[in-house]
Amino acid sequence: MGSDNEFNGFQTRSVHAGARPDANTGSRAQPIHQTTSYVFESPDSAAAYFNLQEYGNTYSRIMNPTVGALEERIANLEGAVGGVAFASGLAAQSAALFTLLQPGDHIVASRSLYGGSVTQLKHLMRKLSVDLDFVEATELDQWKGAIKENTKLFFGETIGNPSGVILDIEAISKIAKENEVPLMVDNTFATPYLCRPMEWGADIVVHSVTKFLGGHGTSIGGIVLESGEFDWSNGRFPIVAEPSPAYHDLEFHETFGTFGYLMKLRAETLRDLGACMSPFNAFLIGLGVETLPLRMQQHIDNASTVAEFLNASDRVEKVHYVDYSTPAQRDLADKYLKGSGGAVFCFDLAGGRNEGVKFIENLQLFSHLANVGDAKSLVIHPASTTHRQLSDSELFDAGIGPGTIRLSIGIEDSEDLISDLKNSLDKLN
Repeated sequence: MGSDNEFNGFQTRSVHAGARPDANTGSRAQPIHQTTSYVFESPDSAAAYFNLQEYGNTYSRIMNPTVGALEERIANLEGAVGGVAFASGLAAQSAALFTLLQPGDHIVASRSLYGGSVTQLKHLMRKLSVDLDFVEATELDQWKGAIKENTKLFFGETIGNPSGVILDIEAISKIAKENEVPLMVDNTFATPYLCRPMEWGADIVVHSVTKFLGGHGTSIGGIVLESGEFDWSNGRFPIVAEPSPAYHDLEFHETFGTFGYLMKLRAETLRDLGACMSPFNAFLIGLGVETLPLRMQQHIDNASTVAEFLNASDRVEKVHYVDYSTPAQRDLADKYLKGSGGAVFCFDLAGGRNEGVKFIENLQLFSHLANVGDAKSLVIHPASTTHRQLSDSELFDAGIGPGTIRLSIGIEDSEDLISDLKNSLDKLN
């Protein structure tokens, strides 16, 4: 953004943050740097880059100007000191975990999580000898009670997928800080348009930028962002603070201070796991971010209207949306989400699984696929798809029943969305 003025509006920053006219060509649009590597100015500068004594492009697995522009923009919107982009949301999440955890550590996580996150935490991390306890997202006593001497992370979603449960970020952050534990929040469903978890005490924020930030169902990606506020040198995180044998005994937190965690995330974890974002995907996702505020408002306005329609239908057993939830959840929506429940929610059909299948078959405007956050409205049956790997008890904990349908509400005319839903419901016998 311009050096002479400070432009603080969210919509302005969505368009301009991280985007500068190209110095060589004057291009106003972000160029796509479709390159694997970069010519070094000299042997000395190359050595300085690889020693992290100077910051510069070395190889596109680790950094790329197009990807860097996206990282800067999203970090700006979230109020983070910086971010590192990855090939997918789960790649970003696993990298965030790898960077701060080691065998013998323990995670406390909300039960109200995306099925892929549950699987990653329960199986992949345990395969790496990291222990785990799930707690009810809304029960603060459970978060406190689950803490052990080796607890190194709290993890939850701003809006649970697909339950819609809203996390009390500030209260959970307070518990985490009292126990010198970082809080990591997946903010995919809320986006920084509705909530910026770091303003409420979160230390790390992750996104599947595939969803609302990209907004058009064209590109997969993820990002890890950090507040720069957590003290990684508190004696509990030697993997971040102590000399790293994987990087000639560099002490990341002492050397880079506020950026210590992010530098380790990029220079070691991204380097070694290799799950880098492609420049072309970064370009497309960056275009999506430019219209985020406009799209999100239409998404959430439509979602509220559709939820109201479904709640009035005698074919629908329950709508899992904040407008029809508990007073406590509505208070959290007012506090964190501008009174909204987001644009992805579930409802339960009274006829169970068979009715769910017929309902999806009858739809014409809604697309049946495994994604959310698209400009187009989407529908899926979680128990047989996105959360298929979960046991019956895990499905119950996640708020998913045999007749649960998940909707991702797009930016079409709400009247047309309701017409499609009504037509499908009317065809159920």
